[in-house]
Amino acid sequence: MKKRILCFGDSLTWGYDPVNRVRFPEESRWPMVMQQILGEDYVVIEEAQSGRTIATEDPGEGEKNGLTYILPCLESHTPLDLVIILLGSNDVKRKFSYCSMDIAGEMQIFLEKVLSYDHFRCNDQFKVLLISPPYITDAINESWLGDQFGYENGSRLIKELAAWYKELAEMYHIDYLDAAEYVTASDADACHLDEENQRKLGSVIADYVKETL
Repeated sequence: MKKRILCFGDSLTWGYDPVNRVRFPEESRWPMVMQQILGEDYVVIEEAQSGRTIATEDPGEGEKNGLTYILPCLESHTPLDLVIILLGSNDVKRKFSYCSMDIAGEMQIFLEKVLSYDHFRCNDQFKVLLISPPYITDAINESWLGDQFGYENGSRLIKELAAWYKELAEMYHIDYLDAAEYVTASDADACHLDEENQRKLGSVIADYVKETL
């Protein structure tokens, strides 16, 4: 039977092109890069939405709350062998006024919902990989997204998330990967990955999958 992998994320997973401000073609988005590498024995499912938060309502952008969507999403795609979670970048936005501990608290609630579903509904069938987001670069001071992400403050919060996510992964005995160790956001907007880094991230996660599934 084919291994089924759900990739749940925001614009970093959706494949937002920081230069042209459209979606990258399928072959350049990291989940589909991973699909290409893993081959026909795997099914990689893209469940990404630009602007998606971990657990916060965003009236200014619409229905972006990941916590309210994750359960129906899991139910839709079950059975699953792996759920990959890459969220947190949008939660550092200035309008939410969160500290990194607040965002980690959101992620804790999110993980508990995912793991409870796995345990009580799926008999601990799938693994979970938590990924901390790539850093916002120093170019945020000149970026059109700078004000929205609070300039240097957004950059600082993203960097602090890595330690919190690692701690959560250890607490809940799930796997963890720090995207910032492998990829760098484009200076075109300081937040999103260019095509090269999308491909690199897909390759890194494909290597993880080969080792663990």
